[in-house]
Amino acid sequence: MLNIGIDLGTTNSLIAVWKDGQSTLIQNAHGNFLTPSVVSIDDDGTVLIGDTAKERLISHPDLTAANFKRFMGSDKKFQLGKKFYRPEELSSLILRQLKEDAEAVLGEPVTEVIISVPAYFNNIQRNATKLAGTMAGLNVTRIINEPSAAGLAYGLHEKNNKNVASKFLVFDLGGGTFDVSVIELFDGIMEIKASTGNNHLGGEDFTNVIIADFISQHPKIRDTFKGATEHRQAKAVLYKRAEQVKRNLSKSDSVALKIIFQGEEYHSNFTNEQFEKKSEDLLQKIREPIIRALHDASLSVKELDRIVLVGGATRMPIIKRLVAKLFGQLPLAHINPDEVVAYGAAIQAGLKMRDTHLSDIVVTDVCPYTMGTAVVDYFTNHQSSKKLVYFPIIERNTTIPVSRVETVHSIVDNQKKMRVEIFQGESYDLNENIRLGELEFSIPQKPAGEVKVDIRYTYDINGLLEAEATVLNTNEKHQLIIQGCNAEMTEQEIKECLKRLAKLKIHPRENAANKLLLSRAARIYSETTERLRSFVGNLISQFQNALDSQDPILISKAQKIMGDELARMEDELRVF
Repeated sequence: MLNIGIDLGTTNSLIAVWKDGQSTLIQNAHGNFLTPSVVSIDDDGTVLIGDTAKERLISHPDLTAANFKRFMGSDKKFQLGKKFYRPEELSSLILRQLKEDAEAVLGEPVTEVIISVPAYFNNIQRNATKLAGTMAGLNVTRIINEPSAAGLAYGLHEKNNKNVASKFLVFDLGGGTFDVSVIELFDGIMEIKASTGNNHLGGEDFTNVIIADFISQHPKIRDTFKGATEHRQAKAVLYKRAEQVKRNLSKSDSVALKIIFQGEEYHSNFTNEQFEKKSEDLLQKIREPIIRALHDASLSVKELDRIVLVGGATRMPIIKRLVAKLFGQLPLAHINPDEVVAYGAAIQAGLKMRDTHLSDIVVTDVCPYTMGTAVVDYFTNHQSSKKLVYFPIIERNTTIPVSRVETVHSIVDNQKKMRVEIFQGESYDLNENIRLGELEFSIPQKPAGEVKVDIRYTYDINGLLEAEATVLNTNEKHQLIIQGCNAEMTEQEIKECLKRLAKLKIHPRENAANKLLLSRAARIYSETTERLRSFVGNLISQFQNALDSQDPILISKAQKIMGDELARMEDELRVF
């Protein structure tokens, strides 16, 4: 059986095979290793994939789809002509093309594969990726985090590394996602200490910075482009030109962008200095996951032996300068950053098949996000309106596979049923986390607190979460395996709900000072784990109770306590 690894990317996808002790990339029909993650429908209804489809982004934008990886696991659909396609469907077409390319080159059927995903892909997105594989006729035997695959590809499995302890950080900036993993290597064991990231930050966003700057310089284009569906071809041309500017700024300090629109020529010059200034917000977003990963790994910048660059977007000079500035060392990039993840995915395929060349290598990984449930906030003042808050069960960056159990109890007298809601995320506010599912079951009718239930979460190496509730009074068990591909509530729906709720708020907490304190606290809550997270959660509850009281003296005291504690914790968490 072939040992196949696939990098299913936002911009490009690759396939590799582990054979005869090494990873080998497989060319597509055009003789390229990179297959653009683009799908198009030809005039006769034929599906076009990869390089050919990419060429139609400008000529047939209404029949072509790209960048759909960012929407895996959501309800978003892409319209190609008169038909609509889910991201999983479009991804399955990319995977099917890779499968056919590999079979043509290797002369054998490709049936089982390992697919890499961004480290910060949530449970829904991982299952959506597996579904795409199934739809492509593939058995996805393992999902591997992209930074973990990159670590393997950098020769960390070689025997000459066995006796040298090494701590390094993988900086993975792809077309649509950003991941950071802190890895420790010793005696043939590669241990992932922490992984985090941003699923909506990548090279595409830097391209959009150039587009926004160009449009702002030309009011006629700006006013004309306001329509979401109008001038799609002109927008596609501008995107391509902006992408070229971004790439050329890696080779030259000044690049011109020119387009002809409605018979007129528009022209702007871009420099690296200007690009860096306009991209400052994105660069700040890059810093945040790095700080979180180092904190979770209990390491400082000085303790890192090396930095590994992964992803085509790391070629940008502004990214290389940022990395050098943050870490005080030149990063490693001697393996093509576009190809390194596919190499590593194939190595993982070899490990799974117990290849003799990899017999003494052990790789551990982590769950990159927290999973928990909803519980009553004991700091709520009014028992008649009990507030639900997030209660972590498996903390982020716990080594997997893992099983954790927590005990909850009934909250009202003669309660007939209990519902265990399953969430994933880092926010104290339930609405800001992803709801994965629920278990609802009958319980004995007893006084409040007398019915106890053990909630066990089990998370395996493939990102499959199993939730089990055991009613200790009766020993009855209830089980749910989270494997659906749709979120019960999409990110957009959450935003809309929060917007509606915001209109109803007339409370003092809406003033700027209190809002800032709550926002800072929410951020620190998401950056911490265990003891500190619990402490911040209590701070938030107590501060909200003070606001609810509408007592100016109590609010003033709470502001002082909150501000002092947050400042102390920010100093403690500061990395750069």
